[in-house]
Amino acid sequence: ARVRLPLPPVLMYHSISPSAAPDPHRLRVHPDRLDRHLRLLRRLGLRGVSLTELVRAADRGAAAGLVGLTFDDGYTDFLDFAVPVLRRHGMTGTVYVVAGRLGGHNEWDTGPRLAIMDADQVRAVAAAGQEVGSHTLTHARLAGAEPAVLAAEVGGSRRVLEDVLQAEVTGFCYPYGSYDEAAADAVRAAGYDNACVTGDYSPGDRVTLPRCYVSPRDTRAHVVARLARHAVRLRSASSRD
Repeated sequence: ARVRLPLPPVLMYHSISPSAAPDPHRLRVHPDRLDRHLRLLRRLGLRGVSLTELVRAADRGAAAGLVGLTFDDGYTDFLDFAVPVLRRHGMTGTVYVVAGRLGGHNEWDTGPRLAIMDADQVRAVAAAGQEVGSHTLTHARLAGAEPAVLAAEVGGSRRVLEDVLQAEVTGFCYPYGSYDEAAADAVRAAGYDNACVTGDYSPGDRVTLPRCYVSPRDTRAHVVARLARHAVRLRSASSRD
């Protein structure tokens, strides 16, 4: 099962908000900055898509010209600010929701509390054509977790979201990029089609797909550099296989 799936770059965002509140974990990208990033992609002849759309395009040999767009944690500002920007550019993304915290806050973080979408908002995201994926039940670190914890966090979160959406949930994201072989096996066992990590290019198979972190201060030049760096890292990792 550990066959590398070479994908185009996948960009990793978190909060999309105009707030000027403290941001010690560097999670918040202003909507205007996201807009500039997506305008850049369009000028480069690229289109942003959800991770499942990107993976399935790769299966068909049709991923050229695509870039994955992902948004972790499921904050309410994704619906308020990211969705309008994505719609304006004719693009889609995947928002990974912490399924056990619907309507709550990012209790796993120290620092500012950010609101997480409730069930109605998650449904509104899906109705807007965006993909909803799982980010576990509690934003748990999965590397080294006991089998019962993996079953609950990985499989249980999928069941929660599928009950909310009354639709299949195919994508998963490991909180903190924390995973090991047992966690990856749990993702497969739970029936997900794909899953992503953070910057780890090994093994880079269907359930350990790498992403490029986007910081709150990333300019268009930074995005271009991240796209180029992905190509270099992917070639380097593939040469070691």
